[in-house]
Amino acid sequence: MEPIHVKILIKGEENTPRAVRVELTSEANLFFHYVHYTDKASYQTIQETQRLMVDFNEYPAVLGRMLCRCMKEPQSYMAVLVMQKNGPARLDFIQNIEYKFLELLSCNFCPSPEEIVRKHITYRYNLIKGRMAMMQARLADVNAIVKVKNPSLLLHIQRVTSRLPHHRKFSTTSA
Repeated sequence: MEPIHVKILIKGEENTPRAVRVELTSEANLFFHYVHYTDKASYQTIQETQRLMVDFNEYPAVLGRMLCRCMKEPQSYMAVLVMQKNGPARLDFIQNIEYKFLELLSCNFCPSPEEIVRKHITYRYNLIKGRMAMMQARLADVNAIVKVKNPSLLLHIQRVTSRLPHHRKFSTTSA
């Protein structure tokens, strides 16, 4: 089992959406990017085939509540992603009622186009790059303070970290 990030996007107003888009991504696999898109017309098909009692306007809130229940009550609610070999996937929301499982809702997903995946990976790379730059700046600030307050401690830290396996050497000197 691997955690999946879920993002629910609403086109239009929250209480009167024109469309709903759900994105699934994974920290473990940068190329994993699936999307479920529903507008009012396509929701009617979902509503009829799955015998849903909620209107399209309530659909994003229902999705959000189901996801929250899966996280807060994993013994009673679960979300299962069933992936097909040829690309499509289905997210099933299931409730465990004592001795039987009740399927509450199923959402069909398609793999995102390569361009979307590329943009998503670029965004995540730039985000991590920015965080790393910020952490390096913080480390340089701490090194500068330690150098002034306790130079022997800084030398000791530099000696110990240089002996660590797979250690990336970052500049610990400040200007």
